[in-house]
Amino acid sequence: MRRPLKSALTSLSLLIVGFWASTFLTTLAQDQVVYELRTYTATPGNLDKLHARFRDHTTRIFRKHGMEVMGYWTPTDAEKAANTLIYVLKHNSREAADASWAAFIADPEWTVVAEASNADGPILGRIENEYMIATDYSPLQ
Repeated sequence: MRRPLKSALTSLSLLIVGFWASTFLTTLAQDQVVYELRTYTATPGNLDKLHARFRDHTTRIFRKHGMEVMGYWTPTDAEKAANTLIYVLKHNSREAADASWAAFIADPEWTVVAEASNADGPILGRIENEYMIATDYSPLQ
């Protein structure tokens, strides 16, 4: 009779520890700075329009919604350089990133900018993004 009780207590203890660890790690991830790597592929002949949109409008609207631009890049590969823009954003957390993007997309100024830049057809063909956290040995820590 003691063995089933001990087994049940051990199982309950493991469950509690597992729940606590999961909650703790989730809380850490929510409060952790995240970086977002975004790669944009412009439609043929529209990279200059995409650069202009970022240079003249998007960066300022990002800042308005709490998104910090770490930098913009173009690839050194000649083929990709003709249609690719890469950038990194810094967010206070993944949840902050989601909230910032939602506010950005809903911003009436962004709607006007997007419509104007796409007046002659879409300038953006594809978006890839990846959320990242800095390693403990990263200079960003």
